[in-house]
Amino acid sequence: MMKDFNTDFLHAYFICGSQDVPEGKTLPGIVEEALAAGITAFQFRDKGPNSTLSETERLPMAQKLHQLCYAYHVPFFIDDDVQLAQQVHAEGVHVGQSDEEIRQVIKEVGGRMIIGYSCSNLAQVEQANKISGIDYYGSGPIYATQSKSDADPEIGIAGLSQLVKSTTRPIVAIGGITASDLSAIAKTKAAGAAVISLIAQSNDIRQTVSQMLTAPWVKND
Repeated sequence: MMKDFNTDFLHAYFICGSQDVPEGKTLPGIVEEALAAGITAFQFRDKGPNSTLSETERLPMAQKLHQLCYAYHVPFFIDDDVQLAQQVHAEGVHVGQSDEEIRQVIKEVGGRMIIGYSCSNLAQVEQANKISGIDYYGSGPIYATQSKSDADPEIGIAGLSQLVKSTTRPIVAIGGITASDLSAIAKTKAAGAAVISLIAQSNDIRQTVSQMLTAPWVKND
């Protein structure tokens, strides 16, 4: 299900791994609940000391999650693992500044997968603007986040707005985002919000995703 990149994929972008799943729920269960609620993209990001998946369990889990996304016609992304993304024929891969060298990623999967790249400041965006083959930037953290122990300093709405103005590529905002922040984020002309705990910890995933989808995002031409 390789899809050409569409900015609309970024409106309600859910990121989750085993470390983010609340007690009493499973990763496939929470992902399917989010898919049924209407998320527009899903990224499998399983890392950190609280991950409950072993190395041998990651591939079958990624395959299972991709099958779920396929059933709902939602693009499936792998975080920071091009080899795993290729193994499961993911629609996309997302890499950070400290992850695989972006040019190498483009060389390996450019044109065959959607490529997202983390850029948290103006210097990073301006450098990335010179590289062809990147489809979108993930920028943040907008606010402090508990989901990522190595997160950069928060940039806030003003910082996000500056990054959006400095590039023609779509930006999805990430980091500590709550439902009440969505409108302000959309006003920066960011293409959407990428969230972990907002959905994973939600008591009403359908309502949460609905709030994400109804924010006044820039629509794809």
